[in-house]
Parts: sequence; structure tokens; C-alpha cells
Amino acid sequence: MKIISYRIEDHDALTDIWLRAVRQTHHFLSEEDIAFYHRLVRDEALQAVELWTALGEDGKPAGFIGLDGAKVEMLFVDPERHGRGIGRRLLDHAAELKGRGLSVDVNEQNEAALAFYKRYGFVQTGRSELDGSGRPFPLLHLALAPCEKLPGGGSPH
Repeated sequence: MKIISYRIEDHDALTDIWLRAVRQTHHFLSEEDIAFYHRLVRDEALQAVELWTALGEDGKPAGFIGLDGAKVEMLFVDPERHGRGIGRRLLDHAAELKGRGLSVDVNEQNEAALAFYKRYGFVQTGRSELDGSGRPFPLLHLALAPCEKLPGGGSPH
């Protein structure tokens, strides 16, 4: 798998990955909520962050991570490729770039994402009642715990 910086020609594919992943993992969102966030992702969010794309063996986008400094603003993997280590590889790449000071906000209702980040070594540092758009979807604030070796064998040092 190769990780590359954002390419405009991948924009529609990344937006599609986001949409399909959200529909599979964010069951607490209504279709109206998904449409609201979809517009944000499509029209603004992807180009507002430092974006890295994981390419599959076929050379097509398999997932992506968006960073604002050391904060993970978005991490989405093609739902057909969940469980294959793509998310971990993207986090490893971010840790190599930014060091161990990574942080991320996770929707409280997204239990699978919370479990993924905890397995990687993130710990909860706080909670907000509203998401970044002021909507009533509580966020858990997580930071990468300092340790010599990450659970599962990863080591971003």
C-alpha cells in the first residue's frame, strides 16, 4: 500500500469513501445529517486539511486521513476494506509526520471508531456535548498516550 498526498483527481473517490463509510458506521446520523456533513466534506473539508490518501493495490484510493497540525480531523477507510490495516497504516503515517502528539475527536456514539483508536493507544482526555458544527452529537477528545510501543505492535517513533 502506498500513501500519497491529496490529488484533486481523487476528490470524488474520497468523497464517496467518506459517504459509504459514514453510512456504515455512523448509525446515529439521520439522512438529513449525512447530507449536511456530505456537503461540508465535498465542498470544504477535504481541501481544508493536510490530506493523505492510502492507495490500494489497484492504485485507487482505499482510505484517507486529514490532519490539522497534529490533530486527526478525519480518518475514513473504504467500508469494503475495513479490517485490513489501512486505518492503522494511515495513523502510523500521521505519527511519523507529527510525532506522538496526535489527538482526535470521536463521536461518542461511534463505538467501533472509539475501540479502534483505543487499540492504537489513544486515551480519552475530555468530552464535549456538541460536535464541531454545534450539533448534538457528543465528542470524545482523545490523545495518543505516551508509551514505548503501541498496542498491536505499531511504533510510530
